[in-house]
Amino acid sequence: MNDELELILLTNGHIVPEWVKGKVSKNKKEVQDKLVEYFNESPQKALFYLGFAEVKGAMSASVNFWHSLSHCFVNQLRLTENLEELREKALVDVPDGFFQSLLEEAPFFQGAEYLSSNLLLEWWDLLNKFYQKSIKPDKGTVAEFLGKYANDVHLADRIYFHLVENRKDSISPFAFLATYSAAVTKEGRSQHRPLRAALNDFADQPEKLVELLSTVYKVAEHSPLIHNIVDSGELFHPLGFESEEAFEFLNQVPEFEENGILCRIPNWWKGARKGVSIAVSFGEKKRSLVGLESLLDFNMSLTVAGQTITLKEAQAILDESQGLALIKGRWVTVDREKLSATLDQWELLQEMVGDDGFTLSEAMRVIGGLDSDISAPDGVEFEADFGSWMKSVFEKMRDPEMIKDVKTTKDFKAELRPYQQKGLNWLALLGSINFGACLADDMGLGKTIQVIALINSLRRKKAYSCSLLIVPASLIHNWASELTKFGPNIKFAIGHPSGGEHYIGKKPNAEVFAENDIIITTYGLAKKTDWIHDNQWNYVILDEAQAIKNAGTLQTKAVKRIQARNRLALTGTPIENNLGDLWSLFDFLNPGLLGSKNEFKKLIKDNDGDYSRIRKIISPYILRRLKTDKSIISDLPDKIEVDSYSQLTKKQAVLYQEQVQTLAKSLEEADETGIERKGLVLSTLMKFKQICNHPSQFLGDGEFNQKHSGKFERLKEICETVHAKRERILIFTQFKEMTDALNEFMEQQFGRSGFVLHGGTPIKHRKEMVEKFQSDDYHPFFILSLKAGGTGLNLTAANHVVHFDRWWNPAVENQATDRAFRIGQKKSVVVHKFITEGTFEEKIDEMLKEKSALSDNLLADTKSSWITEMNNDELISMFSMGGTK
Repeated sequence: MNDELELILLTNGHIVPEWVKGKVSKNKKEVQDKLVEYFNESPQKALFYLGFAEVKGAMSASVNFWHSLSHCFVNQLRLTENLEELREKALVDVPDGFFQSLLEEAPFFQGAEYLSSNLLLEWWDLLNKFYQKSIKPDKGTVAEFLGKYANDVHLADRIYFHLVENRKDSISPFAFLATYSAAVTKEGRSQHRPLRAALNDFADQPEKLVELLSTVYKVAEHSPLIHNIVDSGELFHPLGFESEEAFEFLNQVPEFEENGILCRIPNWWKGARKGVSIAVSFGEKKRSLVGLESLLDFNMSLTVAGQTITLKEAQAILDESQGLALIKGRWVTVDREKLSATLDQWELLQEMVGDDGFTLSEAMRVIGGLDSDISAPDGVEFEADFGSWMKSVFEKMRDPEMIKDVKTTKDFKAELRPYQQKGLNWLALLGSINFGACLADDMGLGKTIQVIALINSLRRKKAYSCSLLIVPASLIHNWASELTKFGPNIKFAIGHPSGGEHYIGKKPNAEVFAENDIIITTYGLAKKTDWIHDNQWNYVILDEAQAIKNAGTLQTKAVKRIQARNRLALTGTPIENNLGDLWSLFDFLNPGLLGSKNEFKKLIKDNDGDYSRIRKIISPYILRRLKTDKSIISDLPDKIEVDSYSQLTKKQAVLYQEQVQTLAKSLEEADETGIERKGLVLSTLMKFKQICNHPSQFLGDGEFNQKHSGKFERLKEICETVHAKRERILIFTQFKEMTDALNEFMEQQFGRSGFVLHGGTPIKHRKEMVEKFQSDDYHPFFILSLKAGGTGLNLTAANHVVHFDRWWNPAVENQATDRAFRIGQKKSVVVHKFITEGTFEEKIDEMLKEKSALSDNLLADTKSSWITEMNNDELISMFSMGGTK
């Protein structure tokens, strides 16, 4: 196996290994293979092993991330006081701020969006429980147990080194003391005594004293400082340290602890130990209008440990000896060469910047470390950030709770949920300051309704021109339907031949753009249509924005050339594991924010696996809410039902129209009250259903080409989101002959197998399939015939349900949906009800929704016999192609 291992995080917090393409070294392969072997036993054991493995950042981003967590746990375990005595009672502490820093630096990998401090704590506790469970029956020492995972594991010894700051009037600025753990209380706490007391405690047991001091002798072999202290006999007495000695000691703390000596040191050394740096801030003063090309005020200063200092004070630091210097009551590190280079760079920047201002776009590049002219050279610390006013703007962008509500108008026909109202507020704020925005809410949370609310609010601002909405062709009718339903006064048109009465033609004139609030078109037309690129739009909005993730395609390049005052991207699958996709998305939203493609690659390389800077840059422009978020799900229905429209392909449309004509002719010849007429209507109904599913189902040719079915195209788009989030999906059809075709299609989408169940599936196999689907092994889809799979199955591993063809009986459909939506389901279930636009499917769906009495009558009618009672004109009207009336 030469592939690379990824560790995928699922919505339920589970971690699963998955192989991806990529060559690996022999040593790396051994670690990966061992990880997979342990994952087969338990994820806890796999992560515990990973904590000891030497990966050194050479593994995949996801493995490196979990290694950071598990390695920290193993190190904290190793340094736990009196671990040999505590054994299975040991509780491993989390270092202060560790989870937060780990989250800030987290890479983009599949499932990273589910990371949180609570989730990391859960895995930390699972590692702790694994250790406790494993060590309890073990007959050997803890050191021997840990030695099974790695050689040279040094547990915390009984010796402690302490370094503290002295009072200002003391002879030496620092004090050093060695202590040892003399006993352990019932609560498992150590009782410390000065090391000098050990001379008396072990006066009659010299061999015990030698054993106690063994680790000290070991570190003395590599540390001249400790060697001199041991050699002089001063190890047993409190010592005064000058700043140079303290600096030398502090730098050696990791080596001391690696050998089992615990160190107690000042907190300021544990945190960010910054020397002198150049600090630049942009946007201290409030501005009436903000845009990427707006000029911002800027201020440049020298800082030390976060405090502003003068050039004179910087020179005073330069005069200090190498090591530590006390500046404004705080100790900071001093590197004479770096400090000298910093002051030289200061003078250079003063000359370069002069009195010219920076645009917001330029400021972002500087803050992101993408401006090679402004960024400091190696060895010089350089900090750039926004001033107080711009910070307040970005705080609101990062936290929609802080934004004032945007009021919807009376003609807006939807009641926004609280999180949707916050989404509207956020979109309006970013639009008002001309920032591109990515609304990346989970599927089912209502991105469409939030955008319609935004468009509705923009109608009142007459100064703004028409907006452009670009969607996959299969979603045109979804948007048209939602706009009509929720924003009836929004004037929209469709720039695509399938637009029917809303179609604006191939060459719309200026009046079309002036009369409409928004034009809907497709990615395919955006690539080759002049009027799209010739017009200046208010907003250009991309639905399913992952369509531009590949920066090199003609489609992506064409979309990015569109001129607009503002840009908005909608996607349920924000970029997780491909930073090139991330760059392409932001190159559309806010060009220049992440620099050129080569500059972005350099930024990734220079930060060496630290993604905190990238996250800081992009976070204000992405709003992402998840169904797994308890603050969201408390406001959500457990079952989210979505009408999912698709269009007839050319092949479907031809076959459909032929059947309408055939039906009309046959009805003229049939007896209006005879049994033959009823049979004719029902058989024709079945043919229309088959055509809407796929022409090959009707023709029986077995081809089932994806491009010949609008439903297959729509299903592909849904599967992209399901696959990216490693979720699972149920697909119901009433036709047994469709199950094999759907199975083949789904295997192509996911690159792995699922399950098929219909009336001919043996009972024994049904049970096996259900158990496998419900297990942690990833089987992404389950295709079921409605009658065979509609009852009696528990398939709660799925949180998406697709009704590929409609039964038109709410009771039957709900019963099928309840295979996933039932006790044991911990996630919201999204139900996609497929409807083919402009066909009898759409018309019947409208009838069921609008005529509640008819719906009630149909609840017990599963044979659609009510259709046969229609007269000829009603039948032809219902089956004819075209929109609903």
